[in-house]
Amino acid sequence: MTKAYWVSVYRTIADPEKLAAYDNLAAPAVRAGGGRLLSRGLRNATYDAGIAERIVLIEFENFEQAVATRESEAYQEALTVLADAVERDFHIIEGID
Repeated sequence: MTKAYWVSVYRTIADPEKLAAYDNLAAPAVRAGGGRLLSRGLRNATYDAGIAERIVLIEFENFEQAVATRESEAYQEALTVLADAVERDFHIIEGID
């Protein structure tokens, strides 16, 4: 079974305090869903038309687990806190191997 990944690319962060509150709720929700944080807000090189204020990469054992975690009650609560604090592109992608 192939792994899956959450890829979040933040275009803007309007409210860092809401983002911090979201992080405090999202981290345990992701861990409970089997997610493993690979990168968050570290150095990156952005090319072409990319805008990357912050990039987060989380690994899951499979695509279904990644989707189920995104739809979980705990993660939905974190999203409520995040609300309009950021503009981001959020993707769940399946790995190749």
